[in-house]
Amino acid sequence: MITEDATISAPAAPAPLTEEPRQRPGGKRRAWDEVPRRHIYLPLSLYLLFTLIPFYWILLFALRPAGSTSLVPWPMTFDHFDKVWNDRSFGTYFQNSVLIAVATLVMTTLVALAGGYALARFDFRIKRGFMLALLCSQFVPGALLLVPLFQIFAKLQMINSLGSVIIAETVFQLPLSMILISGFIRNVPYSLEEAAWVDGCDRFTAFRIVVLPLLRPGLIAVGSFAFVHAWNHFLFALMFLSDQSKQTIPVGLNTLLSSDSVDLGALAAGGIIAAVPVVIVFAFIQKWLITGFSAGAVKG
Repeated sequence: MITEDATISAPAAPAPLTEEPRQRPGGKRRAWDEVPRRHIYLPLSLYLLFTLIPFYWILLFALRPAGSTSLVPWPMTFDHFDKVWNDRSFGTYFQNSVLIAVATLVMTTLVALAGGYALARFDFRIKRGFMLALLCSQFVPGALLLVPLFQIFAKLQMINSLGSVIIAETVFQLPLSMILISGFIRNVPYSLEEAAWVDGCDRFTAFRIVVLPLLRPGLIAVGSFAFVHAWNHFLFALMFLSDQSKQTIPVGLNTLLSSDSVDLGALAAGGIIAAVPVVIVFAFIQKWLITGFSAGAVKG
């Protein structure tokens, strides 16, 4: 017989769950996890404003009428673009720059691809010394190459020809391009080529079918770097080209400057014409460019 009243108590309600702060794997927290967002966005906004103001200033001078002091390009005019494109022969300069930049891109990529493959896949006695020479060549400024290159081109009767600038730009770009491409090729497993050899492919066919498609980000990165450098380079075109009809965009911009006065509207319009192709190239290849340079920096 039960003498004491049995009391049935309801189960206690579970304690409310409190969300714990998220942590990185391993329990470590980053230093900026506790930083308020305004402390991040404010400096970035100031930096963006500091970067964009010069671009707006160039657009302002290029689009507003001559003699205007307005801070807004209205009424908008394209007279400065018409002046530099037609009267100052920027149309011809643009064609020459495109030819030089594209030819430099093709030659640099092809030669660097062959040399990079040799550095990545073959062992030879002077390999370390050759790599050291390629690295040391990056410390040599382009101005030191002017005298020997000028003498070589003079003996070959190539002065005042676009070919001289193309060869000079290719020679100047090859060391870094070859080092980068060799790093890209080292990231491709050698077993893939061996499997292609077993299937009956020779070395060139295995490289073309197996390795080359995997090098697309690296080739785009190297090619874009060579294109932009050849497009913006001023020194070789100034020294090796004397005919005005063979000059390039950077040299054409220099002709807009004089000791007496400077046409700011024409100079701004010429600067925009010079910048647009580079901006377009980077807008389309930025994903491949970042991937390519990061892949080539893993192994070298």
